Amino acid sequence: MIRAHRIDLDGARLVVMSEGHYETLCRAAGRAAADDGLPAFPAATKGGTMPALKFARVSIARDLIRARRAAGLSQQALADLTGLRQETLSRIENAKHSATPATVAKIERAIAKATKRLKGR
Repeated sequence: MIRAHRIDLDGARLVVMSEGHYETLCRAAGRAAADDGLPAFPAATKGGTMPALKFARVSIARDLIRARRAAGLSQQALADLTGLRQETLSRIENAKHSATPATVAKIERAIAKATKRLKGR
């Protein structure tokens, strides 16, 4: 049983729970509690801006990694489903390579099929 406490702080109602319970909820939701090896976003400049290309690469990479993991796929399994090389997926997931919209769509279709198959069990 997950124990949580509700508190009011600065007009916001918050829920406080142990880190272990939080991680249990995240796993049940198919989400990582922490970054779990996801690529880090670039640091902001002194002016508060971030390099747009690097930010976009990291954002796409993080979304793809989460979706691939939730579908229960390894990089190699996803590569087999998409016809891409595993090395290409690795570069995309490490935010070292900009994927074309067509490549992202191909990856998303494969993940959607795998997720549908996983839920159909």
